[in-house]
Amino acid sequence: MSASSAFNDEKGGSSNVGEPEYGHDPASGGIFSSDYKRHDDLKEMLDSNKDSLKLEAMKRIVAMIARGKNASDLFPAVVKNVACKNIEVKKLVYVYLVRYAEEQQDLALLSISTFQRGLKDPNQLIRASALRVLSSIRVTIIVPIMMLAIKEAASDMSPYVRKTAAHAIPKLYSLDPEQKDCLIEVIEKLLADKTTLVAGSVVMAFEEVCPERIDLIHKNYRKLCNLLIDVEEWGQVVIINMLTRYARTQFLNPNMNESLLEEGGGEKAFYGSDNDDDSDDEEDKEEKEKKKTEATAIVKRKPYVMDPDHRLLLRNTKPLLQSRNAAVVMAVAQLYFHLAPKAEVGVIAKALVRLMRSHSEVQYVVLQNVATMSIKRRGMFEPYLKSFYIRSTDPTQIKVLKLEVLTNLANETNISTILREFQTYIKSNDKDFVAATIQAIGRCATNIGEVRDTCLNGLVQLLSNRDELVVAESVVVIKKLLQMQPEQHSDIIKHMAKLTDNIQVPMARASILWLIGEYCEHVPKIAPDVLRKMAKTFTNEEDIVKLQIINLAAKLYLTNSKQTKLLTQYVLNLAKYDQNYDIRDRARFIRQLIVPTDKSGALSKYAKKLFLALKPAPVLESPFKDRDHFQLGSLSHLLNAKAGGYQVLPDWPEAAPDPSVRNVEVPEWTKCSSREKRKEKKADKPFYSDSEGESGPTESADSASDTASGSESGSGSEESGSGSESEESNEESESASEEDEEEEGKKKKKNVEKIKARKPVPESESEQSSGEDEKKSEKKSKPRIGSTESESDEDGDSESESSESEEEESEEESEEETKKKKKTTASKPSSKPPKKENKKEKKEMSLLDFDDFDPAPSPSQVTPLNNFLSSSLVTDLEGLSLTDNVLSPTTIVPSGNLKTYELLHRITGEGLSVEYCFSRQPFSPDPHMVAVKIQFTNSATSEAKSLHMEDTKLQSGMRIKEFPEIEVLPAGETLSVVMGIDFCDSTQAANFQLCTHTRKFFVSIQPPVGELMMPIFMTENEFKKEQETLLQSLGQLMGMNEITEKLILEEKCQGEHAVVQRVTTAANLSRVPCGSDKECSPPVPPPPFPIHRFAGKTVTSGSLVLVSVVTKEDGAAQLTVNCEKMVIGTMLVKDILQALTQ
Repeated sequence: MSASSAFNDEKGGSSNVGEPEYGHDPASGGIFSSDYKRHDDLKEMLDSNKDSLKLEAMKRIVAMIARGKNASDLFPAVVKNVACKNIEVKKLVYVYLVRYAEEQQDLALLSISTFQRGLKDPNQLIRASALRVLSSIRVTIIVPIMMLAIKEAASDMSPYVRKTAAHAIPKLYSLDPEQKDCLIEVIEKLLADKTTLVAGSVVMAFEEVCPERIDLIHKNYRKLCNLLIDVEEWGQVVIINMLTRYARTQFLNPNMNESLLEEGGGEKAFYGSDNDDDSDDEEDKEEKEKKKTEATAIVKRKPYVMDPDHRLLLRNTKPLLQSRNAAVVMAVAQLYFHLAPKAEVGVIAKALVRLMRSHSEVQYVVLQNVATMSIKRRGMFEPYLKSFYIRSTDPTQIKVLKLEVLTNLANETNISTILREFQTYIKSNDKDFVAATIQAIGRCATNIGEVRDTCLNGLVQLLSNRDELVVAESVVVIKKLLQMQPEQHSDIIKHMAKLTDNIQVPMARASILWLIGEYCEHVPKIAPDVLRKMAKTFTNEEDIVKLQIINLAAKLYLTNSKQTKLLTQYVLNLAKYDQNYDIRDRARFIRQLIVPTDKSGALSKYAKKLFLALKPAPVLESPFKDRDHFQLGSLSHLLNAKAGGYQVLPDWPEAAPDPSVRNVEVPEWTKCSSREKRKEKKADKPFYSDSEGESGPTESADSASDTASGSESGSGSEESGSGSESEESNEESESASEEDEEEEGKKKKKNVEKIKARKPVPESESEQSSGEDEKKSEKKSKPRIGSTESESDEDGDSESESSESEEEESEEESEEETKKKKKTTASKPSSKPPKKENKKEKKEMSLLDFDDFDPAPSPSQVTPLNNFLSSSLVTDLEGLSLTDNVLSPTTIVPSGNLKTYELLHRITGEGLSVEYCFSRQPFSPDPHMVAVKIQFTNSATSEAKSLHMEDTKLQSGMRIKEFPEIEVLPAGETLSVVMGIDFCDSTQAANFQLCTHTRKFFVSIQPPVGELMMPIFMTENEFKKEQETLLQSLGQLMGMNEITEKLILEEKCQGEHAVVQRVTTAANLSRVPCGSDKECSPPVPPPPFPIHRFAGKTVTSGSLVLVSVVTKEDGAAQLTVNCEKMVIGTMLVKDILQALTQ
């Protein structure tokens, strides 16, 4: 770091990351200076050859991002360092790219080819980081690339990379839900993984993408139960919650018989107590007999036997109650509450009480769930009653929840202790807590009849409290208690009537007035006097009190009209002119009801029954009573409302589903003849293998080291400097050192086997096509996935798989050499294809693919002109008359009208309208620019002067050639000009100002992807050769240079002419003429379906674009695009599909 500090000293900056960069003199205002100089410094450091300077620069850039500063202009300088060998630099570059990938999508897309190479890196951390960044780029265009990368990573030898693939699945699903079916296949594959590192992540992906697909869990249920204890903590939470839902659909309710017995017994006792009641009729007797027969049938029923898989789940989750993670303990607690027999649920109480010593946030969630549990399973928490006593330091929300639990736990034995606690709580300074305590006392009095009088007397004593809020809450609770036995407590009603002079809380005054009106017959002398006092203050009362005054007046008028008739009329007249329309309407309604007139309706006869009907006593219930229909521990349970993404807890099935669905089939290797041989090999060398049957009990240990590669152990000096991967690099180096000798001995044999597996012979492809569909869909060029099944009986199987990623560069060289020899012996090709391969190979070895930055076309992408003039041209195009200008692109432009686009509307342009089209002619000043024809039309009455361009705003790499200034455009005339734009092979818009002598208009030209290319002439043989060369040279990038889509053509589009016209309209390509089959050696049979081929190259970089459309029966067709530029290929497929299906 000495060089770094020296560099910083020269620039006058600080070498400490995270500190503001002052100048030498703090008073110079360096902290407020512009960012230009600092960014220049960073660019210099990033372009340096020293990793230490690059690392320092990246740390400063990430620190800038953390402080909220914009570092997007450094993107080109940063992205060049993706291929840096220093892992620390590469990690920080990935952090930067994830930050700006979504904001600057086109710039992020430039680095996709680098990520693809990163996906093949020998180091598992780099492969995982590349996939993580790729999945973080929220651009719909690269969905196919992300899909292929996830499929590749799901089969990776490293469990860490497979875990990252599982994390990427929900990201891709949220970006494009249409990929659900493909993602389910990947999830199904990852669910079969036996490593603990992957289990939690893939279950999380399962919950996000397809939680309804319970059938995917059947085969993996027992494995997940057994792995649970070793999975990381957050994975345990996800798996437990998922298995809770699974168990509710697959097993019977273990408490079914007990609950029915209690229900039947309770009914029996209830009806037995009412035998002497005269109100028993025949229906009650029939129902009673029915209950008795049900109870008898339950007793005779076969006793419940728990499913072994149900027991397995309960047994394997029980030890996790001792976890240090509160979320894991809570997850196990909810699982036992929802799934365990009643006798076994009690084990969770102690663990939940232990969590209450944690932070207040954890306490809050735990107490919410305890409050719900204690309603149904009260006995479970009774031994821990004192743990729920309230401390003075508890926050208010914790106090209220503890009160809820104490109230739920109250019974005849402990009520005296709980009431003594409540007495203490009432003296608290926290008024909300005191109000909640008073409500709790009322609930206890409601639930336990023996203490009702005691509680009522205590609440009456509180009426003399100095605090108005305490008195008001007491009044509300007393009102509810008095409704149960009003005739016994007339003294309390009289006492409360006297409080109307002092209590000012509206709810309390309204409650007193309601009590007096409801039981006015018990206080006949006091009630009229209360109405008199209330009539005086009627206009100053709150609305809720006014309504109760009107009700009191109506009830007294019906029971004691002599004393209260005038008072009632006075109150109704006051209410008639009140500001609140509710009060006015109530007054009019009551006047018509209680004061009969000639116009009164039939209801006035029943006024007394309406107002003085017997009302049922209110039931004071816990607010947590009905919350258990939500899964405990979930956000929905906490909020008591269904949250987004919540999966409903299923009801228990009435009949047990088939348990055999969870039986795992015998692994394939046990059926083969070489079983004993495999056992011997496994005993000799217990190394990780992809086949599931060979994974032993040391799976988790072996899987962590299964990515040991020779290149990593060889570059140990580089990796030893990174402390973040110390554990993994240690395991990798150990496993690599143990197997160095064996690998050297078997190196040659392995290479020969790999070359055999990869030999591109059409016959072998046709033989394997039936059994290898899935592997071909993943488009892999390496045999570790594609040929593991076919080589599963050979001795070198595990060696060829486990050491696949070791010394990749040397393997690739040896493979290329052997491949060349194979080609020369098998056929007699010209010497040009090997040269192309050498050039491509040399390009692959470079640190960074600069194709996206360098506009110069590579030789392997563009067909040179001398190829067109070769002797084979005459034979390939026999019967066609070719002139000398056949090579000119102008002759290849398809006939038909070019699509025009509006640049400036005549209303916006004040009479000047501007349209543009892509002329598909070469732009003579610069062949790397797209020619854009612009047509000006002056619809105004006056002439337009000085039409020109200004203030062009282009993305990095783009260029523009302005059209010459138009001095005068007379009224009513039209004029066309041509300008050139180098779009740098992207669909990013070119923004500029279109100016007249008086106005400036902001306009932009955005090209369709089909206009970014120019047609080239190519014969059918050359088309096939270029297509094969592309596939072979770029095959190492997971085959992402070929995109295939199936489609259905409409009737009007099924003809050859229609297909050609629509494809050439969508993209500036030329049609490849069909060659002469008789010139081929050996002769090629005609294809079963017609194939339409089109060729072109991108204007800027000259990258080859090959398109073929195969039309089949019934309008079915297949579109294939080969292009080295992945993004262009993806967008082109979309546009051609749209053109062919419209």
